[in-house]
Amino acid sequence: MQILNRSSIATALACAALAQADGSRLVEESIGVKNAPSLIAAPNFKPHDGSSDGGVAGGGCPQVISTYTNAAFDGGQYVVQAGFAQGESSACSYTLSPTDFPLRIDLIEAIFATSNASVSTTTKWSVMVWQGTPATGTLAYTYSSNGVDLPHLVMSPGTNGTNVQFGIDPGDPEQMVVVDNGSHTFSVGFRIDEHNNQTQNPCQVAPPSSSNAFPTTDVGGLSSPTNNWLYALDCGAFGCSAGWKSFAQIPSICRPSGDWVMRVSWTPQQCEIPGACCLPNGTCQSLSNSACVAQGGVFSGAGVVCTANTCVANICPCCFVATGGCVTLTPSSCQAAGGIAGPTGQSCTGYVCFPQGACCLPDGSCAGSMSPSACSAQGGVFQGNGSVCSAGLCPEPIGAACFANGFCLQLTQAQAVAAGANWAGPGTTCVDANANGIADACEAANPADFNGDGIVGAQDLAILLNAWGATSGPADLNHDGHVNAQDLSILLDAWS
Repeated sequence: MQILNRSSIATALACAALAQADGSRLVEESIGVKNAPSLIAAPNFKPHDGSSDGGVAGGGCPQVISTYTNAAFDGGQYVVQAGFAQGESSACSYTLSPTDFPLRIDLIEAIFATSNASVSTTTKWSVMVWQGTPATGTLAYTYSSNGVDLPHLVMSPGTNGTNVQFGIDPGDPEQMVVVDNGSHTFSVGFRIDEHNNQTQNPCQVAPPSSSNAFPTTDVGGLSSPTNNWLYALDCGAFGCSAGWKSFAQIPSICRPSGDWVMRVSWTPQQCEIPGACCLPNGTCQSLSNSACVAQGGVFSGAGVVCTANTCVANICPCCFVATGGCVTLTPSSCQAAGGIAGPTGQSCTGYVCFPQGACCLPDGSCAGSMSPSACSAQGGVFQGNGSVCSAGLCPEPIGAACFANGFCLQLTQAQAVAAGANWAGPGTTCVDANANGIADACEAANPADFNGDGIVGAQDLAILLNAWGATSGPADLNHDGHVNAQDLSILLDAWS
């Protein structure tokens, strides 16, 4: 436990007190404090009922700070509630989402101050935690200063402020853990157990501000009257409302003018750590796993940060036949929506759902306004969306040029004719799969195999001799316009 220096330099700004004759004990003194050192109290934890709840790991959940005040906790402008008697308490309640429970109380803070104190003041105090509100909830934890491990609040003469901080070491196995009692609310507060100098009955005379310290409210006005609470002593029919009352329930002549300068730091114990969520539209948001799934997204993992490439692998362009439109979705969402999924990892940007264009067919001709799939079905090559057939767009196809001596070259049809070879057709090759020394395409297309029986022999020789002297026909093997000795020589070279 550590107690920081509590000295401060301050200037009293104003003092305003309501007359006691109206039954009010409200005495507010506005002060300015240059700095408000901290009184740090970190005792060994003891639950209110004497049992041990045991610590609950926070699992990396982010800490939350709850407060209603706009005042600073290290110095500034405050209103000293100088009518506050010993035995009275201040508190604030906070209503949360049910998923925030159970929660661990990490730190409770409140500003106490003196206004023109003529003596050093020692104040005995207690801190309290409730499940629910102070009025209707259950007091779960209370701890009181004892001057040993939990120091009393000691302040120097003058106008000073101190931030009283109460918390449990996060490494301690026993923590202040608050469960939901059904109201989704918890409350924290401080009580003055014993003033430095309460000289008379506080119902008749307020504790002297010159010799006591008091809790403070802010100067910004009351922002949450239903969540600021005061426990007042019972001063009878002519006093203010006794017991626990929210500021909204307190008559205006007794009600403090601002919110308590109090705050609490707490940590959910069963939170879902957010991470990158790839939503069905392909965007990435930091969400919890359950929130991500609820929106149809794919959770990338707790703590994963969204980047430009986080969700690339989970998206695709989804095309819709009825409209021709494109929406970037996950593949599963696209299928469920009745769309046609494009390549995974690509968005609709620059993607054409239903392209149409020119198709270069195997024979070198061009077919226009065709889809890629229709072009491929005809053995063609799609030339791109929006392309049109034009001269030179489709290259002349090549194929096996079979020479009479069994030699083979990949040539266009025009080149094959010019070389005196037999062209086997577009797309054919010179591959010799059976390793017989003749390209497979040429075995079935040997120009000297006139009868097509797969061999060049006597029957083919007879056909050539019968055509001797002709000016055209298949027997004109060299395509010179004459069936003669040159053609006979070619046939004999190809003899099987």
